[in-house]
Amino acid sequence: MHMKFGGRLWGRNFIGVIVICFAGVSCSPEPETTTQNQVDPRREETRVAPVSTSTGIPMILVSGGTFLMGAESGESDESPVHQVRISPFVMDVTEVTHAMFARMQLPNPSKWQDDSNKPVNQIRWRDAKQFCNERSLEEGLVPCYDESVPGWPCRFEATGYRLPTEAEWEFAARAGDKSNFPFGGVEKLPFHAWFQDNSGLATHPVGTRKANAWGFHGMYGNVAEWCQDIFDPGYYHDSPEADPTGPAEDGGDHKRVIRGGSWKATASMCRVSFRQGQPTGDTDACFYTDFCGFRCVRRPSDSEMGLISPSPQ
Repeated sequence: MHMKFGGRLWGRNFIGVIVICFAGVSCSPEPETTTQNQVDPRREETRVAPVSTSTGIPMILVSGGTFLMGAESGESDESPVHQVRISPFVMDVTEVTHAMFARMQLPNPSKWQDDSNKPVNQIRWRDAKQFCNERSLEEGLVPCYDESVPGWPCRFEATGYRLPTEAEWEFAARAGDKSNFPFGGVEKLPFHAWFQDNSGLATHPVGTRKANAWGFHGMYGNVAEWCQDIFDPGYYHDSPEADPTGPAEDGGDHKRVIRGGSWKATASMCRVSFRQGQPTGDTDACFYTDFCGFRCVRRPSDSEMGLISPSPQ
């Protein structure tokens, strides 16, 4: 069984992850002792499953769970490490590509457009939100972003597509692992990411590096990815435990969180806890930030939730 989009196969590594999770084997490492009154997130089994979409874009349903977000050993904005509970969500397997973008008939400002399977880049935050809305309409879903209100606020209760929250992004990037390079260490980064050391300082077709343990490609390099949240370097001190969405919105054009490494990032910048605050470019006529891309998430439907229901005992 393979999933195909844009001429590329999503096969052995991706489906292998699904089989392991559904066999009742935890996708997380062995549990360790945690502080009193904390739920050990590695004791929870997060289930994942492939999702088919009418636009043909491969996605993965993640059942949600609890994890420890951040790192004590990184920059000051990556701490304190704090417990976060994530509700189920569906996320794109890869970053949005030129082929996906073209389907929505939107102007493509990307620097590199020589391969339809490369990720879009040089994308403003509003460009990404507009794609989410157009994709929602294409699939008969209710758009999340209200284009009639300044700043296009996100209606999280809507059924359509949106940008991931920073917490959702990190949960998917960690894939049940607590380390900063959740695939065996920084020495294995070249197998999982296009970054400064191996990219030739350009983007590459998606899906050409190894997927992570839950089947997601490109979380650590190629292009950095827009998130929904306003960037606040001190937010982790006040972040709520359940489904944090970042500082309160006020309609202003604030810096937004960008996550993941890129084709120009150092190895250290590819760690899962690394955070950046990036101007959106929404009010900038000359936006040349050529490492900005994105992927989409949405709420799972009731029928999709059946894909990850625990097996009867």
